[in-house]
Amino acid sequence: MNTFIRRLSNLHSDHRRIAQGAARVAFFLLLGKFAGALKEMAVAYRYGVSSVVDAYQFTMTMANWLPVTLVGVLSVVLIPVLVRIRYQDPVARARFLRELQAWVLVLGAALALLIYMAWPWVLSIAGKGLSPEVRGMSSQLILAFAPAALLTVMTGVSAARLRAHERHINTLLDSVPALLILLCILAWPVRDVRPLLWGTLLGYLLQSAWQLWLARKADGMWGRPLFTLRSPHWPDLATAAGVMLVGQVAMSFVGPIDQYTAANLGANANATLGYASRLLSLVLGIGAASVGRAALPVLSDIQGRGDPVRARATALKWSCLMVLAGAVVCLVGWLLAPWGVALLFQRGAFTAQNTVAVSQVLRWGLLQLPFYFGVLMLVQLLASQNRYRVMAAIAVANFALKAVMNLVLAPRMGVEGIMLATSIMYVLSYTCYVVAAWVLSPDAAQGRP
Repeated sequence: MNTFIRRLSNLHSDHRRIAQGAARVAFFLLLGKFAGALKEMAVAYRYGVSSVVDAYQFTMTMANWLPVTLVGVLSVVLIPVLVRIRYQDPVARARFLRELQAWVLVLGAALALLIYMAWPWVLSIAGKGLSPEVRGMSSQLILAFAPAALLTVMTGVSAARLRAHERHINTLLDSVPALLILLCILAWPVRDVRPLLWGTLLGYLLQSAWQLWLARKADGMWGRPLFTLRSPHWPDLATAAGVMLVGQVAMSFVGPIDQYTAANLGANANATLGYASRLLSLVLGIGAASVGRAALPVLSDIQGRGDPVRARATALKWSCLMVLAGAVVCLVGWLLAPWGVALLFQRGAFTAQNTVAVSQVLRWGLLQLPFYFGVLMLVQLLASQNRYRVMAAIAVANFALKAVMNLVLAPRMGVEGIMLATSIMYVLSYTCYVVAAWVLSPDAAQGRP
């Protein structure tokens, strides 16, 4: 024990910062995922594998597609900028943050209106395999998920501001929508979509307001939104975001294409995929996102100090460690999948037959864990080096492989094939990122958009 403590104390400060940040994120994620697990248990008890869950899963995935895509782009390109401006003139920093807040409001409002107006078209194209009952319930749920688009974008930018200061309380607040859905289900004893609708809307609203207050407190910027573009950071940020958006849009199609594929596999396929995906997200979040979220501000800081060699060495060491951790979790998860599904879901309307089906899908999804765990650290490395074109190219290749594998595997294996296709996609992703981290030297990569 003393030897272990001594080794920890001898770690380089950058490794300690990542480890300490990851520990905080993991703790907050554990609390948040616990709330999420309670919500999933309540949904399974009240609705089982039913048309309501089909509608909720379809609407949540399709309506969140664009907002989550934009948040993913903004998080990656914003955090290095926000880390750099911490040491700049407070007046210039305040102008950038006020302008950022203003245009996030404009972008989020436009996105919410677009989703609401386009939803009948989405149902007629992507949801054509759904029953009329499910499409009707989805039309009700969009009344919550359309305004949630604005709130999601605002929340994502607030989270980036917090993470730039290596504060990770936003991870805990990610559980607020799940907690509000849980409370609405418990307080509203009906089996229609209303508890899910109101829980979603109120949860996103509370999360967004709370996180904005914390972000302003962290960076000390309380000014009103400023609808100008005079900050000198906008040109570089717009260029990086434009490049990154190409790859992020490609990867963002993975969720909708899975929903489309499942919708054409028959009744309740969406619900089965949804239960397995949400349980898998518990493992992915706690195991890998904790390190990934903690790493980007630290790696950006190392790059800012002019030491790209250390940044690469740090990221590669953590990536190898995460691959090993993912392999262990995959093995344990494969053995315990039926027990875990039964523990969380098997009660009320969720039957033992549903447990068998969801467990099988979950097992195929677990194969992605080693590669997903390992690639997150390398994503942060390339982002800290501004290598957005490489990241975009990898993302397009990932989506192309995923689309082909869905077409090949889903007709043969059903919902299990959709999950296996995702696992194969992450094998390609990890391979490409390892090559990208090694082929170009850090000095050559430095400053590339």
